[in-house]
Amino acid sequence: MVAANSWKNRSTSGWLFPGHFPGYPVSVRTETVRPPLHNQGVLVALVPEADGAGRWQKLHDDGTPAGPAMAASSLASAVASLERAHRPRWVWADTTEVYPALLRAGVRVDRCWDLHLTEALLLGAEGRHREPRELAAAVARELGLPPPADLGPRKKDVELTLFEPEPVVLPGGTDPLTALSLVFRAQQRNPALGLLIAAESASALVAAEMTHHGLPWRADVHNAILEEMLGPRTAPGVRPKVLQALADQIREAFGGKEVNPDAPASIVRAFAREGIDVPSARRWVLKKIDHPAVEPLLEYKERARLWVAHGWTWLDAWVKDGRFRPDYVVGGVVSGRWASRGGAALQIPRLMRKAVVADEGWCLVAADASQLEPRILAALSGDQRLIEVCGDDDLYSALAADSFKGERPRAKIAMLSAMYGGTSGEAGPLLAVLRKRFPQAVGYVEAAAQAGEQGRMVRTRLGRTSPAPSEAWRELTGGADDSGEVSSSSRQAARNWGRFTRNFVVQGSAADWTAALLAVLRNRLPLNAHLVFFQHDEVLVHCPREDADAVIEAIADAGREATRLLFGDTAVRFPMNAVPVECYADAK
Repeated sequence: MVAANSWKNRSTSGWLFPGHFPGYPVSVRTETVRPPLHNQGVLVALVPEADGAGRWQKLHDDGTPAGPAMAASSLASAVASLERAHRPRWVWADTTEVYPALLRAGVRVDRCWDLHLTEALLLGAEGRHREPRELAAAVARELGLPPPADLGPRKKDVELTLFEPEPVVLPGGTDPLTALSLVFRAQQRNPALGLLIAAESASALVAAEMTHHGLPWRADVHNAILEEMLGPRTAPGVRPKVLQALADQIREAFGGKEVNPDAPASIVRAFAREGIDVPSARRWVLKKIDHPAVEPLLEYKERARLWVAHGWTWLDAWVKDGRFRPDYVVGGVVSGRWASRGGAALQIPRLMRKAVVADEGWCLVAADASQLEPRILAALSGDQRLIEVCGDDDLYSALAADSFKGERPRAKIAMLSAMYGGTSGEAGPLLAVLRKRFPQAVGYVEAAAQAGEQGRMVRTRLGRTSPAPSEAWRELTGGADDSGEVSSSSRQAARNWGRFTRNFVVQGSAADWTAALLAVLRNRLPLNAHLVFFQHDEVLVHCPREDADAVIEAIADAGREATRLLFGDTAVRFPMNAVPVECYADAK
């Protein structure tokens, strides 16, 4: 029996695509979004078991078994053999639970269908972002049973044997291999998200490979930076020499009275004793104050942030054998952007990039998509004038020349205000100029904002769906009060959610583009070149020096292919400016 709420019976027709407003192009166009990619080639379901063993089974395109279940005492060997013979699309529950062990055994796969990530996308398309999405929950939905809560990420230890999966009891006593077939059949009935699912699954492979190869990291350089900024290493919890000296300066500036520079409340009280009322101890607030404690406080904050976020404790925990290997979370942000689990992998300070140094005889090829989100908006909206502005590598300079008398900072504020909904200060008048010059582009994001204010969901280019607002939000914005007036808190809540959906369609579509970029790039790099870092719109490839030119060409090709996959024959330029460097800090 298949549950009434299985994917077979689910429809996305009731949800809003920002482009469905009169005069604006649809967000997902059938002529540029290809059908699901799983129908190209062999499909193989894969279940790892203890002691490096496992089972696999070939599937038909519709997900039904195409042969008997096969057992292998060495699953890695079986995967390697099948990969050489068929380059199949592997169907498995969760890439993070399967692929790292294969990589440690020296086995790389070409493509996969990640049931966990796919379930999250399909649930999101139904406005059910908060529901569990692991294999057990997906099986339960197909059997008409209550889905169990997700267990969350399991601890992974590279010192364990090849496969030691934690046993998962599936609803109804379903065999794990049967479960893969059952859930895959349900998921692949929804063709509209085919390209997004393929790109998201490929991103999971990229993330695992990036962790496996690791980002080259020189511990000696890192230590030298810390000693220069903080002084000699101290015991955990003990302020380094430089920080302590700054703390002493801060205390003296407050007349010798005790103040804890690590505690914002203590700083606020210290200024209050001086007759200075400050709302917080934030950097931008302190900069406005004329007091001798401000300068050492600001310097203390900068150096203390380094000590806490990337100090010696971080170095001990995260850098092994010359590599930084964080745990990336694909689609960890609701817009589709990646996140990381520990290690602050996506927030490497510019100073610490000096420690990212290529191996001897190798180089780092760094590339970023110049002003990606404004270009995404141009392609989404079809605004011809903005498309012309996108012809320049520096979009903001071109925008400034077109509309803001050559003043680049004002052009940037205007564009960011359009995408993020900023109206304070000079943002309002600048946005008005942008609205007049580029009505189709500004109208696109304002239509998405209006949808959000009304509690509707919006979609990215490939169909990733924004979450629905909470019931508390709906109650707050649901109507007028007893006097017939709409409260200011109600209006503010609506505007806040509108700002979220305004940005979601652009930032999420940018995440779609980068997912397609990664999917293409990983299979176009030279054999010995490795993707080792990705952050929003930036990639870093570690490769032998002689492969640098080929890597640069592969990155450019991947950018063009990602653009074609999302937008077809668009005139919008998405330049990927790649440079070979020895050290990451030299990339910009």
